[in-house]
Amino acid sequence: MTSALVNLNGPAGSNTLLPDLAAAGIQVLGVVGERSKLVQEVLRQAPDVLICHDALPGEELFKLLQVVGDTAPCPVIVFTTDSDAAKITRALEVGVHSYVVNGYGAQRLRPLIHLAQARFQREQALQEQIKDVASRLEERKVVDRAKGILMRARQVSDDDAFQILRTASMHTNQRLGQVSQHIIHSARFAEDVNRSGQLRMLSQRLVKLALLRLAGVQSEHVAELLKESVQRIDANIASLSKSLSQPTFGDLLGQVSVTWARLKPALQQSPAAGEMAHLDELAELLLQEAERMTGSLENAGAMPPLQMLNLAGRQRMLSQRFAKYALLQALGGAATSERSAAGMAESLAAFEKALQYLNDIPLTSKEIRASLDKADAGWEQMRAGATSIAKGKDPKRLEGLATASEELLDVFEQLSVQYERSMQMLVG
Repeated sequence: MTSALVNLNGPAGSNTLLPDLAAAGIQVLGVVGERSKLVQEVLRQAPDVLICHDALPGEELFKLLQVVGDTAPCPVIVFTTDSDAAKITRALEVGVHSYVVNGYGAQRLRPLIHLAQARFQREQALQEQIKDVASRLEERKVVDRAKGILMRARQVSDDDAFQILRTASMHTNQRLGQVSQHIIHSARFAEDVNRSGQLRMLSQRLVKLALLRLAGVQSEHVAELLKESVQRIDANIASLSKSLSQPTFGDLLGQVSVTWARLKPALQQSPAAGEMAHLDELAELLLQEAERMTGSLENAGAMPPLQMLNLAGRQRMLSQRFAKYALLQALGGAATSERSAAGMAESLAAFEKALQYLNDIPLTSKEIRASLDKADAGWEQMRAGATSIAKGKDPKRLEGLATASEELLDVFEQLSVQYERSMQMLVG
């Protein structure tokens, strides 16, 4: 039996709608006289049809019917004596399926209800079709974005990128759009982790370069590297401020920005030997803040491959940190000797532990494996350079360490990009 919820605006005693509905075999679930309870009753009773009887329907009724359509859609009939064309248009806008003017006739009740139900079902079907088309268009956009990421990362054609997506979709038993969304999500977090990790490295590289500048080693080249490092920090902070969620990560990035605003002018003033300790303190603070932000991004990404990217990116920082402490030990004198030796030992242990871990990870690509082999050789050169300047701080020995540290940094910059763009990262 078809059920109906009835809303009467006017005295119920003189209205024949209720007995006419009963005679037509329509079950009346209830009568709502108080308009404010209309939506609540529709939600509670879930009628097959909502019937409103109102001689002169106004905006209050139309707004309530709009809410019904948005929260608990069902067929809606309005019986009225108002033939105003504007009211008819308004009724259609809010989802009324039958707007009956000047009487309904008892014999026409069932056909009118069936008409409202048929229109409602057709309307629902059309809405589902529209949602499906919109979903497919949105999925197409997502797939195109994911293909673009794969084409840039893997240097493949459009067709090859699509085939990668299809293969991943079949292997993971997910829709193409789901796999594509995962790739977009992974690429965004990977880029943010990489940029944040660069801030860690640059904090240590800047002090290393300032020490080389102080020692007069490779003056022009070091000055150029200092300038480039400052520009990279500015660019990375600007990029992260656009890509990161301000409510989630804004406070962490804000701390980094404040510390950088203190460190940047200190670098540009070419600090003397006695001022290097203050410069290094600011760099250490920047390192700690960038470390917190990078760790938070890795955790928020919730993808195991981000750990590899973070670890490879951290090796960049440790290579520069090791070189920095080696230079401080050679150039800083007795005041910094103990601290520098401890810093070197700590950096060495952390670097070698992570390097062993990265070498032991299975399923790495040929390119990553080749870069790791270069990293092994570069690290041996770095250690040899540090041992060399410990025996004497003449310019050639200092240049050897400077060159080895930059070459090792280049290897891990390349490795970080390779991990960021690897299929293990993008597809998971």
